[in-house]
Parts: sequence; C-alpha cells; structure tokens
Amino acid sequence: MSDPDEPQLEARLVEQEAFEPPESFVEQANLTDPGIYDEFEENWPECWEAAAELLEWESDWDEVLVDDDEPFYEWFVGGELNASYNCLDRHLDDRGDELAILWEGEPGETREFTYADLHREVNEFAAALREIGVEEDDVVTMYMPMIPELPVAMLACARIGAPHSVVFAGFSADALATRMNSSDSEYLVTCDGYYRRGDALDHLSKANDGLGGVDHDTTTVVVDRLGDDLDHDLADGQHDYHELVEAQEGAEVEPVTRDAEDMLFLMYTSGTTGQPKGVKHTTGGYLSYVSWTSQAVLDVKPDDTYWCAADIGWITGHSYIVYGPLALGTTSVMYEGTPDYPDKDRLWEIVDSYDVTQLYTAPTAIRAFMKWGAEYPGRHDLSSLRLLGTVGEPINPRAWKWYYTHIGGEECPIVDTWWQTETGGMMITTLPGIGTMKPGSAGPPLPGIDARVVDAEGEEVAAGEAGYVTVNRPWPGMLRTLYRNDERFISEYWEAYSDPEADEWVYFPEDGAKIDGDGYITILGRVDDVINVSGHRLGTMEIESAIVGVEGVAEAAAVGGDHDIKGEAVYAYVILEEGYEEGEEMHERIIEGVEDAIGPIARPEEVIFTPELPKTRSGKIMRRLLVDIANDDELGNTSTLRNPEVVEDIQRKVAGD
Repeated sequence: MSDPDEPQLEARLVEQEAFEPPESFVEQANLTDPGIYDEFEENWPECWEAAAELLEWESDWDEVLVDDDEPFYEWFVGGELNASYNCLDRHLDDRGDELAILWEGEPGETREFTYADLHREVNEFAAALREIGVEEDDVVTMYMPMIPELPVAMLACARIGAPHSVVFAGFSADALATRMNSSDSEYLVTCDGYYRRGDALDHLSKANDGLGGVDHDTTTVVVDRLGDDLDHDLADGQHDYHELVEAQEGAEVEPVTRDAEDMLFLMYTSGTTGQPKGVKHTTGGYLSYVSWTSQAVLDVKPDDTYWCAADIGWITGHSYIVYGPLALGTTSVMYEGTPDYPDKDRLWEIVDSYDVTQLYTAPTAIRAFMKWGAEYPGRHDLSSLRLLGTVGEPINPRAWKWYYTHIGGEECPIVDTWWQTETGGMMITTLPGIGTMKPGSAGPPLPGIDARVVDAEGEEVAAGEAGYVTVNRPWPGMLRTLYRNDERFISEYWEAYSDPEADEWVYFPEDGAKIDGDGYITILGRVDDVINVSGHRLGTMEIESAIVGVEGVAEAAAVGGDHDIKGEAVYAYVILEEGYEEGEEMHERIIEGVEDAIGPIARPEEVIFTPELPKTRSGKIMRRLLVDIANDDELGNTSTLRNPEVVEDIQRKVAGD
C-alpha cells in the first residue's frame, strides 16, 4: 500500500526548494565557516596541504603540485607514506581498542574488528602474501563480496607496496579474466561463496572459470566464507586463506615506504570502446583527498559509527568504506546482503541496532525504500542518524524529500554527491555544516574544485541553461592515467575541451548538467543519457524526476527513441507503487506531470508500465536496452543484467501482446 502520510508530506514539502542545515548539526560539524571557499581559492594549490596534513608522512613533500607534464599531474611530490600505516598503526595508541570495522553477514552473524584486531590480521596476511611470492609493485586482484577479508587484503597489499585491483563479485568470469590479463596480475584473492537472499552462492567455480581465461600462471588465495554450506576443493596453486594467516600468527610486517605518486590501486571501469579502463590511483593524493572529503562532507569523526551502504567492489567502497573512514580512525559498518532480506526493514534494523550516525547510499535504494513504504523505517529508532548522503546517480527532488523526512526526521542534512571512479572522491556537493540544500541539485563545487557548466564550444552557460560539466584545475584525488594507456587517458578525458597550445587542460567527465544563479549544479546524466527532441537537449534525470513527482510512481526510466519528425522522442518506462493501477488515468497524469515540470517538448511519446526495469548487478538502469526496445532493434548483450527476464516482459508489453 502507499504511505498514508505521503499526501501530507507532499503538500508540506512540494513547494520548498531549499533547506538549511539544522542548527544542532551545525553546532558540531567539522566545517562551519563559509570562508573556506575563498580561502581555498586564494591559496590554490597550497590549500590542499590541509588534506595532506590529515595523514602521517614519513617524509614531507617538496612541492604540492607539479604540472610540467600536463595532464599527467603529480601531487605532494617528494612525500613518502604508507596507506596501511595511516589506516591502522597510527590509531593504535589512542584507538586500538575501538572498533574499526563492524560487519554483519546476511544470515545475521556479526564480526567486530578493533583497530588492534585489524592491524594484527592485516599484518598476518601481508606476511602470507609475501610468503606466496607477492613483491612490491605486483598487482594483486581481489574478486570478493562484502566480507571482512576484502578490506584486510586491500590493506595488506598497501602495507607491502603491492597495488590491488578489486573486481566486483557480481561480475562475470570473463570480466575477471579480462582485468587480470590487462593488469598482468599473477595473484588472486577470492572466496568459496557468499549469501544472497538466504541462498549460499558458489563463487569459487566462477573464479576458477575466470582463471581459465587468464593467459599467464596464477596463484590464488581462497577465503572459506560458507563453511559446511558449500564444500570446495582447492586446485594446484590455490591456498586456504585461514591456513595462511594461522601460519603467520603474530607476524609483524614493517610498512613499505611508498612515494606519494606510487600506485595504490587499479580500478577498472566501463569504457565507450567496450574495453574496461584501468584507472590508476596513487597513494599520497588519493588518500589525502578521500580523508579530507570524508571529514568535510560526511562529517566523519573518530567516535562515529559510520555506514556507507555501497559495495567495496566499486570506487565508493574503496574511498568511503575503507580508506577515508579508516584513515580518520572511525568505525566503518559493512553489510554482506541485500536491503530487503529477510524483510524490507533490514537496513533500518542495522541503523537502529548499531546506532549508525551517517548513512551514505544510492538513489536506486532510496526509490526502492519509497516504493516499499515508510512503515518499514517507521518500525525502528533512527534518531542516531546525524547525516544522510547519496551517491552514484542524481536523486530526484521527491526521493530527496522522502529520505529527508522519513529517514532523517528532518534533522539530518543530505549531501547529494557527484563524482566518479576517475575523480577518486567527491567533487560537487554541499558542505553539510555550511551550505543550503536544494533537492535535485548536487550543489556547488567543493572548495578548491573548479567545476563549470559549459556549452559545446567550452563557454560557460547562463544560469538555468543546460551544458556539460568540466573541471578546469587538477585535484589531489584525480586518476593519474589509464593503466599502460596514456594515449587513451588523454583522448577520453582531456581532448574535448583542452587547448594544449594555450597550456589549458580541461577534464571532461562526459556528464550533462545545468547551473543556477547560486552556482548550484544539477547533474542531468551522462552525455549519452541526454535526449535531443527537435533540437532541444533534455536530460533523462530531469524527465524522470518529473515522472516520479507524480503520486503513485515509484521509479521511472526515460530514454530517447527514433522519431521521424522530432529526431528523437521520449519513451518512459514506469514502475508504480503498490496500490496504484496502470491505465489511462495514470498515463494522463504522467503526461501532465512531465509537461508541467518541463514543457510540452518533453511529452513522452509512450508510457510503458512495468513491474521492473533492467538493471546491472550494481543497480544501474541499462537504458541502452530500453532504447533498443523503443526502436524495435535487436537487443544488445544482456549478460550483465541481474534480471534479464524483465527485458522480454517489457518487449511483449510494447508490442501489445
């Protein structure tokens, strides 16, 4: 059923376009002085020393920024440090007995690691990695779900100076092989399996299939997660994680000194060519930047119980589950399973049980929470929450207001953060102790970040107009290059708006956006998520926000389909909340909602009702398939979908079967 309080909520909040941070939050916030924007602007790039000074360095840097080989920028040049030391050793005296990681498995078991516990296991596994042959600068691949051994392995690699490359556990065996071949990785850390919706899933067989496609010899470490629920045999060249660690009981490994520009990890991300891109992040700039943004944007303090409900297999988990929070000495929560198992209040049960202070999650999840109804968070005491965040895609105003009211009790600021795998950390968002929040708008660029919205010629657009996001100055958390492919690094990110002859280098993240008179940026989606209707560029996010603003709509996806007259027309795929019915009345309300919010130019050509949308395993809507359906084209690859069966259902609906 729909939420009975929803009409009152809509009536009270629908006209409100800006929200101030609560005074109770501002009084305790890490940053409260608006002058930080001017301070960073006037003192750039030295302003970024404030981020580096959150860490402990073995050797101080000689120069904050070296830009004599643009766009191959270098940060904190001459400085030396170790990421594992900064996340563990330096906290032992003051916080050794405090929790570093609080983990809950889907079946309900918990494991707690104090900083001393985590330090001990990281040291033991670092010694084990050396024992099986891992040396400094060897790339170690990890193919693991959300279990504690994943951050242990990451920090163990960082300790011995071996870059890690984490592959999301939901990816295919072929994806694993592709990434191991690309990085020449000879070492894999994986597990036997994990739990999902009560089932014990066999992961090792998939890992072994992937290893069969690797074109060099490999050594594998296997974590036994499932115990008696899944028998498994180890092949030649494979080792049991727990036996390796037990054999190194009590071992201590001196952290390897790393140059600030030494690689900390590789993270592969999708590319327009179909070949994944190995994004290279380095030790000093990346760790400084995620520490600073964790403190400034997420308001992380050592005594918090902080929860980023992402997966470590993505950059969000690297930056804001592992490196940022642990560098600041806080407690980071990890959860293995899905948010609706065994019931739709699982996340709120965790928030309630552990007195979680910050929750950082995705709009995809928030829309699901809305669809399920406010009764589920209403079962639990969420008053421990101090701050809410969103990440991964733009959040529409209606979902923002629902999150603000039903989860935050109108007492928690929301940070709507825009950033990418390539940026390493947040780039555009409000500072929660300073900035006014505007639902649907990420906010202004962070202090020190020169993000703009420009037209096709690179000129800044007027307030209210749409354009493209660019970043006109480097920042510490930025990728350094694409692994072994400097040419692609330049062509994909720097060629569109840069003028090398004028020594002007501009980073182009390929996102559309618009900017208002206050400098707040609203992300409209990827450039290929822009629909060009009769010469008018319409962001899919803007259309989707209008559709989900209609009472009874839970989620929507808008795509462009071929049209003889308009060039492209809008096709809307819509999921309704429980208790609402498909039909002409709902169809007309959606059309009116879009026309009222954007104008007749955005009127959907068709509205297709569906119980589900095709989504990747990371939760992103695969709009490409929806375009294929709208155009009655042959469908592309559906192997990366978590729900491939829904595509056929939507096709039948569109065909009128």
